[in-house]
Amino acid sequence: MDVDYGIRKAARLGQTRLPDGRLLGWAEWGPVDGTPVLLCPGAATSRGLAFGGGVVDAAGVRLVSVDRPGLGTSDPAPERTLTSWATDIRHLIRERALRAPSAVGFSQGAPFALALAASGLVNAVAVVSGSDEIAHPRFTHSLNPQVRGMVDAVVADAVAAEDSFADFGDASALWELIITTSAEPDRAVYTDPVFQRAFRQAMDEAFDQGPAGYARDTILAMSPWPFDPTDITVPVDLWYGRQDTSPVHSPDLGASLTRMIPTATRHLLPTAGGSLLWTHAEDVLHTLLAHSR
Repeated sequence: MDVDYGIRKAARLGQTRLPDGRLLGWAEWGPVDGTPVLLCPGAATSRGLAFGGGVVDAAGVRLVSVDRPGLGTSDPAPERTLTSWATDIRHLIRERALRAPSAVGFSQGAPFALALAASGLVNAVAVVSGSDEIAHPRFTHSLNPQVRGMVDAVVADAVAAEDSFADFGDASALWELIITTSAEPDRAVYTDPVFQRAFRQAMDEAFDQGPAGYARDTILAMSPWPFDPTDITVPVDLWYGRQDTSPVHSPDLGASLTRMIPTATRHLLPTAGGSLLWTHAEDVLHTLLAHSR
């Protein structure tokens, strides 16, 4: 029996022009008058890899996945920050009439989704297998040694580190890294023929403009966050799988982040891995929607 991980082609594709002239690319699924949910995709993937394709229509969700600047169809912004990302999304919300949206941040997309919450742009957030604030001192002694070295390199010389990430970054290299660092439950998802084809296509699209967008994302993910998680006031659900072995997600699977965010609820699924955005999409979406209805 084939497993359906909710991979569907987008119902709508487009770009929105920002005040400085740049274009921000997006893709949408679900009814255009549905409850808006913004997706901040994982590392080095484009707007095209969404989730919950079998759920969004029935749930009345207008899922909007956005290419970050320099990836996919979004124009680059070389000096961008998590704060400038929130400014871009503020404009997108207004132009696309995304009234009272929620947000989902998957993997490296987590700090981007939380930045929207810290800026008061969304009414709830689901962090799924999210990258934590790994530059925070609370993780000084618990990071994977290779990741610790990357964080230290960013602190020592962010420009040189960004160049290094760009030299490494291409779709094939990152695909191999994902497969080799994933546990068996995740490899089963990622190597499913339908899912793998969509995943690889989204990675290829992310690098259409070269590796600079990926490199900038990685710098932001490995730097201290420019907002204080304790100031977040909207509901935040932190979803982690006990089988998640990714070295760049949360070293403690969101435990300390749950304590830092006053409104956070942690969901630790014992048999799930890092791919739970696709294996548990209905749970993630319905829990998120309960905050806005």
